[in-house]
Amino acid sequence: MQTLHDTEHPSGPVSAHPKPPRAKRHNLRTALEAYGMLAPSIVGFALFLITPIVVVVALSFYDWNLLSDPEFIGLQNYRDLVGDERAVQSIGNTFYYVLLNIPAQTVLALLLALAVNAKIRARNAFRVIYVLPWMAMPVALGVIWRWIFDPLNGGLNRFLDVFGIDGANWLTDSAWAMPVIASVNIWQFTGYTMLFFLAGLQAIPVQLYEAADVDGASPAYRFFKITLPLLRPAMLFVLITSVIGSFQVFDTIHVMTAGGPAGATATLNYQIYLESFTQRNAGYASMLAVILFAIIAAITLAQVLFFRKRTVYDFS
Repeated sequence: MQTLHDTEHPSGPVSAHPKPPRAKRHNLRTALEAYGMLAPSIVGFALFLITPIVVVVALSFYDWNLLSDPEFIGLQNYRDLVGDERAVQSIGNTFYYVLLNIPAQTVLALLLALAVNAKIRARNAFRVIYVLPWMAMPVALGVIWRWIFDPLNGGLNRFLDVFGIDGANWLTDSAWAMPVIASVNIWQFTGYTMLFFLAGLQAIPVQLYEAADVDGASPAYRFFKITLPLLRPAMLFVLITSVIGSFQVFDTIHVMTAGGPAGATATLNYQIYLESFTQRNAGYASMLAVILFAIIAAITLAQVLFFRKRTVYDFS
């Protein structure tokens, strides 16, 4: 006798039942509702991000003074970059500013996060105080800091005079101007960066530190073997956003030095502004913007690849 499991269906293999029309209509309606809710963001993303990028890339192949019709010149703008001392200097200034800003800002933010994460009195008040500079307008802060670093009537040199110290020409000396700009931005954004490290620290399970204490681990060992490895996701986010922001610095430079002295603080982003609205060379400025975009994209990709090879622990 043939058992039940050996029998075959007379009409062939049993196929899955097709979805009823009502289920198909429900899925279609759900998809349309989802796309409808996403439409404003998609349209905004296309209009205000993708479209400007495409337009800037296209303009980089044109000669345009913002008044007459654009003239197609191919790669001439890119060839002119090689002999443009001001543009080459602005690229060097940008990397110099980033190297001054990012390491100091990252280290100070991490130290502040470790401090306010400890069990100390009024730590919530300290968290608010450290973030306050980031909440202020960069232009207003630039005006205040320009007065503080003024070589003749500034508050810093007057304070140094009390101790018989001759202050430097902070904003008119090419050796001091960029470090001063970097110090102002470090002061303003360190507290904001601290918040991300603080969030990363609070996500680390306390059981790991308790186990390390039981094993007799030193504070240095705990920091380098537990804290830093588990802060890598926060570190990646901080470095990417901070580097992008540093390459795009503009407000502080425009208010405090206007790119001087002798172009010592004219970063690539500021040079784009000068080429566009002072020299009326929108095509050349668009080429510089493409170069800036390529530099930021390359550095961001390098950071992602570097951190991707490192271990990331997931305790969820």
